[in-house]
Amino acid sequence: MIRISRTFLLSLIVLIGLGFAVLAQVETPDYEAWESVATRAEEAIGNAEASDNAFESLRSELTDWRQVFLAAEAVNAAPIAAVEAQLSALGPAPEEGQEAPETREQRDRLNTRLNELRSPAQRAEVAFSRADAMIAQIDRILRDRQTNQLLELGPTPVNPVSWPPAIENFVEFFYRTALDIQTNWQNESSRTVFRQNLPATLLLLSLAAILTLRGRHWVELLVTSVQDRSRTAERWLAGLIMSLGQIVLPVLGLLLLAVAGQLTGILGPRGMVLMQSLPAAGFAFFAARWLGGRMFPRSDTFEPPLELSSNERIEGRLHSLFLGLVLLILIPLRAVRDFAGWSPEVYNVLSFPVLIVAGLSLFRMGRLLLVHARTQISAIDEPEFRYRLLSLLARAMMILAFAGPVLAGIGYFNAGEALVFPTIYTMMLLSLIVVLQRLVNEVYILFTRNREGVGEALTPVLAGFALAVGALPILALIWGARVTDLTELWGRFLTGFQIGDTRISPTDFLTFAIVFALGYLLTRLVQSALRTSVLPKTKLDAGGQNAVTSGLGYVGIFIAGIVAITSAGLDLSSLAIVAGALSVGIGFGLQNIVSNFVSGIILLIERPIAIGDWIEVGGEMGFVRDISVRSTRIETFDRTDVIVPNADLVSGKVTNWTRGNLVGRLIVPVGVAYGTDTRKVEGILQEVAEAHPMVVLNPPPFILFKGFGADSLDFEIRAILRDVTAILVVQTEMNHQIAERFHAEGIEIPFAQRDIWLRNPEALRGEPARPQTPVADVTPSERRAAAAQLDVDDMPGSDTDGDSGGEGGGDR
Repeated sequence: MIRISRTFLLSLIVLIGLGFAVLAQVETPDYEAWESVATRAEEAIGNAEASDNAFESLRSELTDWRQVFLAAEAVNAAPIAAVEAQLSALGPAPEEGQEAPETREQRDRLNTRLNELRSPAQRAEVAFSRADAMIAQIDRILRDRQTNQLLELGPTPVNPVSWPPAIENFVEFFYRTALDIQTNWQNESSRTVFRQNLPATLLLLSLAAILTLRGRHWVELLVTSVQDRSRTAERWLAGLIMSLGQIVLPVLGLLLLAVAGQLTGILGPRGMVLMQSLPAAGFAFFAARWLGGRMFPRSDTFEPPLELSSNERIEGRLHSLFLGLVLLILIPLRAVRDFAGWSPEVYNVLSFPVLIVAGLSLFRMGRLLLVHARTQISAIDEPEFRYRLLSLLARAMMILAFAGPVLAGIGYFNAGEALVFPTIYTMMLLSLIVVLQRLVNEVYILFTRNREGVGEALTPVLAGFALAVGALPILALIWGARVTDLTELWGRFLTGFQIGDTRISPTDFLTFAIVFALGYLLTRLVQSALRTSVLPKTKLDAGGQNAVTSGLGYVGIFIAGIVAITSAGLDLSSLAIVAGALSVGIGFGLQNIVSNFVSGIILLIERPIAIGDWIEVGGEMGFVRDISVRSTRIETFDRTDVIVPNADLVSGKVTNWTRGNLVGRLIVPVGVAYGTDTRKVEGILQEVAEAHPMVVLNPPPFILFKGFGADSLDFEIRAILRDVTAILVVQTEMNHQIAERFHAEGIEIPFAQRDIWLRNPEALRGEPARPQTPVADVTPSERRAAAAQLDVDDMPGSDTDGDSGGEGGGDR
């Protein structure tokens, strides 16, 4: 009966798995079409003669196929899991003996089915690997071409032989542009279009002239009027938003100029190339000027980003203008080169002066940054890392600004341009990051009203870090990376990395972080509810309540970690061997931390000390304020915190003055002069002790006649206090009472007395010194006789017995 039920159950599972297989059926990739694409790609890669655009197109096609195969790898995932669960339920085949025929048949059928389900995914995985390999080969070909192009030695622009052809081609382009305009004007249809669009053209040209020539100046006046009045976050933010008009208005004017040129219908193709390149060139020019104005402001109302003098800031704005002009000339020049098909010789000669101006301006800008960095480094004993990094970047900028024109002059023009112009764009990007960081700071000040504390706040720092990370892809594109390189890197990042048989992706990590954060938050909420609502109503003391909440926190965090790992689908079993190997080294390296952690758990469970206890450990005495995982914090009577490792509290000697209750013993030592009635002293001390309200009368205080001291008869008051934490207050009050009672009863409290021996008393009387007898030759009897001859009147501060009356005398 059991066998029939088991067989029926397995059959039912198979049917359910087949049902899932039907439901999970996805579209199978067209492998015939893929084979055609793959063959064509392999031929192109083998020849390596296709153009860069052809390779980029082929790569895009291969990337699409790779995504198809990646999705196909997950086909039949649910049926495969169902069949694997059935095989797991059957268990492994017996090594000895024979398996039941029904079970063996069932196992064979499931294995066959599993192979059939895995076949499409395996085929897709093979195709995915093939496409991925061809994409990598195309990327390598394109990178090699890019490298060869940079290292290509071309015609030098400093050769005078190349100058006449370059000037001739440059003049010819504008001459042909004028011919195009003349030819179009002679065309009746072109003149008709021009007349029809003349009103709109004139209007657009007027607006373009106003916005381009005066728009930036008007915006600058408006920003100055707003920001120069007072130094507030609102005015800075308003000024920043308004200052963007210094870019928007002139670029809008150039766009209107391009539209007006197109409406005329007479410019011709060459004229339109220039017109269409003007908006992009204008944007680069005005953006460079705007960034220069933000980095080197005219006004000192707000703290400038760079610590420079007024003249140095003027120089910075001037070189920002020059770099903007370089971009304003270079972008149309490249557009004309591509349209006219100029040779490298012509382009190198025409753009070399622009490259020299760019190098000189970059060098001076790097010099200004170096001045700022040196000022900050010299003003701080321990300069921050960013100033040292800025100094390094400034030197690198100066080197590149010099090396670029030199390489271009030698003939490595592509390499020279690849050094200078990316440096310009990099400097603009870094300036933009500085402006955005300042924007974050001012927004933070706007909400917190704390301008002095913005430098120490965490939020602006995190925002700056996010800006720096976000700028990395743009920086990579500036320095020659292709968009496909970044997309490939992003795709591999999303795919994750492999550790053993476990693949960890950003999605898994994000899932882990969210689930763990929720578990941690829930643990803290439960702890707070127990601490404030539940535990105060129980009979547990403060230490027990703290132990319960702390233990619950450890358990909750551990469970949150386990649930987060499970939710993320991470299989850590493959890491067991590595973890086992590392555990030995970690155990030796972290044995003190582990010891303190275990000791902290023992303290929470055993509770030899609790929060609020008065303890003494390692010579330090104070109240326990906090018991954490690794250490315990003790607040001393000096109001200082002492951090004690938990292992010292568990394995060392600890005195707990308030363990269980606050009752403790007080000992007050008292000394009286010889000859005093000891019974009378005992009675007085007994009355003083019993009269204090903090002293417990059962058992009653005990007066101990301790013994005969060197200068006094020694007594001790030994009393039990209700609150031992008030021991100093009680002892002080008892000493006051004892002094008052002894004074009233005429009881003397003695003090130490000392005899003074003078070796040369004649020096005090002004007599000549007598010959000294060597100490070794003086017998004890002679020494006593010499002492007897001393006149006591010659001994200042001495009484008739030759004893000093106080502590002012010296020892013999």
